[in-house]
Amino acid sequence: MKMYILIKDTVPNKFVPVIAAHASLACFRKFKAEPNMQTRITASFKKVVCKVSSEEFEKAKIEEKSRVLTESALNNEEVCLVFCPRTQYSKQFNFYRLWTPTAEETLN
Repeated sequence: MKMYILIKDTVPNKFVPVIAAHASLACFRKFKAEPNMQTRITASFKKVVCKVSSEEFEKAKIEEKSRVLTESALNNEEVCLVFCPRTQYSKQFNFYRLWTPTAEETLN
């Protein structure tokens, strides 16, 4: 059982930890009554944070049981999608890149 958090690849590194934390809480609040969320609370806290292109972001919006998050510091732009935990996701999730900070931004 995993919770996927997709963050647009245009989001600066310094915002990603806060956005991911907000996403996890927002997902819990929206889906707390869902059986999969109840299982996650008692059995597994696995999260997968991925960076996605704008195209991948838009395509992922059609997946069920998700929530879009915006960031006020980035002009209220849509920056993140978070999905209610589940054991299986559609095939496209296998191809998302795990988020890691970029070297250029880490130096700033």
